[in-house]
Amino acid sequence: MSKPFSAADLRRHIAQLLAVTAASWSIAAAKARSVLTLSKNTTTMSHNDFSNRRRFVLTGVGAAALASLPGLPAQAQTANRVFRVGHQKGFLSLLKGRGTLEQRLAPLGVKISWTEFTAGPVQLEALNVGSIDFGDVGEAPPIFAQAAGAPLAYVAATVPRPATEAVLVPKDSATKSVADLKGKKVAYNKGSNVHYFLVKLLEKNGLKYDDVQSVFLPPADARAAFEKGAVDAWVIWDPFLAAAEVGLNGRILADATGVVNNRAYYFSTLDYAAKNADVIRIVIEEINKLDQWGSANRDALAAEFAPLWGLPKPVVDRSVTRQVYGTGPITRAILQEQQVIADTFFNLKLIPKKINVLEAAVNAS
Repeated sequence: MSKPFSAADLRRHIAQLLAVTAASWSIAAAKARSVLTLSKNTTTMSHNDFSNRRRFVLTGVGAAALASLPGLPAQAQTANRVFRVGHQKGFLSLLKGRGTLEQRLAPLGVKISWTEFTAGPVQLEALNVGSIDFGDVGEAPPIFAQAAGAPLAYVAATVPRPATEAVLVPKDSATKSVADLKGKKVAYNKGSNVHYFLVKLLEKNGLKYDDVQSVFLPPADARAAFEKGAVDAWVIWDPFLAAAEVGLNGRILADATGVVNNRAYYFSTLDYAAKNADVIRIVIEEINKLDQWGSANRDALAAEFAPLWGLPKPVVDRSVTRQVYGTGPITRAILQEQQVIADTFFNLKLIPKKINVLEAAVNAS
């Protein structure tokens, strides 16, 4: 079990995360042009290491990486407000392209600025230093950010999406059940949503966390280890999961259905959310409208995501097909789900102190 991070460890870890992200995007740019070759009977796909949305963030470093962001002051509830949105390559990118949010907010005197990020760590650091007002993230990063003192506010959550993360094994593996993982080498991203999923999956199947040999690897390295047979299983999320199923003939041993919910979250700062409830309400409505469109038009959604992610459409089709869509306001019940994750991470010594997730919300119902 890991020792608690020291301040020096935290700084080194963030630097490593940013370096890995930069390297992943370089690889992605080089490979995206030749990502898929199709013949009548064969599909060959090269791997695209697009940004890891769920790597955790700890504040206090990374400000230099944000130097190019506009230093706009936080806006009070006045005319000519600015809503600064940070986004990764996902639904917020599609929302930006449609322009519907600008149309909704214009009558309120609100202008929007958009900044794209390649990784969760930089995005949440941008929130912490006051460079953005809103963004999207997975389950784990907000917990690390709150533990580090960021003024984070959960403002919206997706519906549960358990089928989009899973334990993957080679197609011909003798591992047929979760119980068979005992003593096996299992690769996954430390401190991520799948870290929590693995803990709970083992627990549900009568195994202890240390019954498996944990191999901490980011997605790009984990894929390489899985392909070479250096690990017995890989716990991963979409679209990496779909890419490995299509490109490596991976077999899903178990997904998160009945184990964990695997939501995504939208965040702001406590101050901005309290002073701009009208803006937050409208952006949640627009995101949910886009969700509902995506649910009803999955082929069209996959066609938009494929070039955005730099992945072949057959991979994106698989990911989009098992996704569940819908976004709504934060509730106390949803925050309790996050509290369980936070407590689990504290017990694993992944965060240095206990946190109260309810402190990271404004008027949760």
